[in-house]
Amino acid sequence: MKPSLPFLLSLNGGYVDTAGYLALQGLFTSHVTGNFVTLGAALVLGTSGVIAKLLALPLFCTVVFTTRLLSTALHAHPAPALRFLLRCKLLLLGAGALLAIHFGPFRNGDGWQALVTGMTLVAAMAIQNAIHRIHMPSTSPTTIMTGNTTQLMIDLADMVRPLEPATRAVISARLRRLAASVAAFALGCSVAALTYALRGEWCFIVPPLVGLYIVLRREPAGMGEAVGLH
Repeated sequence: MKPSLPFLLSLNGGYVDTAGYLALQGLFTSHVTGNFVTLGAALVLGTSGVIAKLLALPLFCTVVFTTRLLSTALHAHPAPALRFLLRCKLLLLGAGALLAIHFGPFRNGDGWQALVTGMTLVAAMAIQNAIHRIHMPSTSPTTIMTGNTTQLMIDLADMVRPLEPATRAVISARLRRLAASVAAFALGCSVAALTYALRGEWCFIVPPLVGLYIVLRREPAGMGEAVGLH
């Protein structure tokens, strides 16, 4: 059975965020609000990467804004719109990998090489975040696991109580989706850390390969919405 689209996106979400954090002086490429924390730490400790952390959020917002406009322009064909956005993300992930391999390792997170590489990856993950909100609203988030973990624990607590069969079935189905998303994200984080330890910036070659697999998958005809791409 083919892995679902949310599973693959979660895998890449955890991988890119971890690889970016390790290689780019603590830059979160997907969980951009986390950069507020690392920004404070960089300012106090005097480490590099302050400029990248300041640029990440406005760039992220700009890309999400643009992604929404593109999706709206293509609203009559939701499947082509989704595939177009996935291809755009793939191109950015590929460009980020080439930049990281060519310019890394990054000793200075504020150097132009690190900034260009980091912002390319931030743009890629901004598209993924927007894809989830626009085309996959009924699925679990694929880049930030705090909400998923919270709901997972709530659902587990509910499952130990007496429930109507219909309610239990709904919660059970949601539990499976949430567990798969969290597990994929954690797997991505683990593999990224291990690959970075072994191969350095060459670790960035994995996300575009996963993205290429997503783009090349043969999907059932007539299923425009993202749910049909699972």
